[in-house]
Amino acid sequence: MQAIADPAVRALCSRLLPEVGAFGIAMAERIVTEIPDYAATDRVSREEIVASCTANVAYVLGYLAGDRVTLESPRATGASRAEEGVPYASVLQAFRLGGRFIWELLVERAEPAAQDRLLRAAADVWAVSDDLAAHVTDAYRGALADKARRDGQMRAVLVGTLLDGDGNSTAPLWETSGILDLDRTGPFVVVSAECTTPGDEALDDIERRLRRSNVTSAWRVDLDHHEGVVALRLGFGFEELTVLVGEVAHARVGVSTELGRLEEAQEGRRQARIACAAGTPGTSEVVRFGTDPLAMLLASSPEQARGLAEAVLAPVLALSADDREVLMGTARAWLACGGSTSTAARELHVHRNTVRYRIRRLEEVTGRDLARPVDAAQLYVALECLRILGLG
Repeated sequence: MQAIADPAVRALCSRLLPEVGAFGIAMAERIVTEIPDYAATDRVSREEIVASCTANVAYVLGYLAGDRVTLESPRATGASRAEEGVPYASVLQAFRLGGRFIWELLVERAEPAAQDRLLRAAADVWAVSDDLAAHVTDAYRGALADKARRDGQMRAVLVGTLLDGDGNSTAPLWETSGILDLDRTGPFVVVSAECTTPGDEALDDIERRLRRSNVTSAWRVDLDHHEGVVALRLGFGFEELTVLVGEVAHARVGVSTELGRLEEAQEGRRQARIACAAGTPGTSEVVRFGTDPLAMLLASSPEQARGLAEAVLAPVLALSADDREVLMGTARAWLACGGSTSTAARELHVHRNTVRYRIRRLEEVTGRDLARPVDAAQLYVALECLRILGLG
C-alpha cells in the first residue's frame, strides 16, 4: 500500500501518535465490553489486550502519518490469538471494532477545516485497517495450521467440526479445510470404521498409507468409530480406496457416496455410519452406501429391524443353537440360489432331500409357505435383520 497523500490527514495522525497508550486502553475497553470471548480473562489477559490494541493503534496512525511501521506486532497478535484458542470470528470482530474506533477518533479530533479532507480520504484510512486485519488473519491461519500439525487432538477436533456439523468451532469451514489440506470442492468420501476396542484406531496408519498414494485425508477416533474425510483423485477412486481400506481394517467399514463439497461431510458421515452398520458383524467388510438399499434401510432402523426379525423368526430363535444354525444356514443358501434345492444342496454339501426336509421344517416352525413370494421375501428380510444385528 502507498502512504496516504493528504497532508492534513498525515498531520492529524502525527498529532495523535503520542496518545496511543490512552487510545489503546479505550479500544481494549470497547472490545472487552462487546465481545464475550475477550471478556473471559481465562483466554487473554486484559493487559495483553491493552498491549495489542496499543500496538495496533500505533501501527495505523503511524502508517497514516507516513512513518515507517512494521507488521511484527499485528502478526504476533494474530498468532497469539490462535494459540490461545480465541475463535477467528471474535478476532475479526475485534479488528473491525478497532477500525471503527480509529475512524471515530480521527473524525472527533480533526480540525473543522480538515473534516472534508478526512472524509475524502476515508477509503484510504479504511484500507489501512483492512490491510492490518488481513495480516492478522494470515498470521492466525499460519499459527492455527502449525498448532494442528503438531497437535493430533486439535486436528481430530477440526475433523469433528466437519463430520458433526459443530457450529462453535474455532475456525470457519475455509479455515478448517486449509488447515487440514482439504480443498472445499470434491470429490470426497467419508469413511467410518467400527472400533473393536473403544477409542483405538480401526484402520492402521490409514492417513500415512493414503498419503503414500498421494491422497489427502483427515481422521478422528471417537469411542466407537474411526472416521475420516478422503479426497479422491483421478486414478484413485472408490475401488482403490476399498482395496486399501480392506487391507488394514479390523472390523466393518462404511463408505459414503461421492460428495461434491466439503459442506456435505456431515451427510457423508451419516451415510458412512449406516453403510458400516449394514456390514456383517465380526467381518472386515467394506460397504459402500447405497449398494444394497435393503441392508441400508434395515441398518438405519435397528429397533425396527429387531422387531421384524422377532416377528418372523421368533420360533426359530427359540430352538437349540445347533438346530437354529442349521435351519437359518439352509434358508440363506436356498434363497441365495433362487429357491433351487439342487443348487443349494451342492453349496451346502448335502443331499437335496436334506435341503427339502429342512425347508419344510422351517415352514412348519414359522408358519410360512416359502413357495409364496411374499413369505419368502419376509424370511429373507428377517434373516438380513439378524445378520446386521449380529444375532445369527
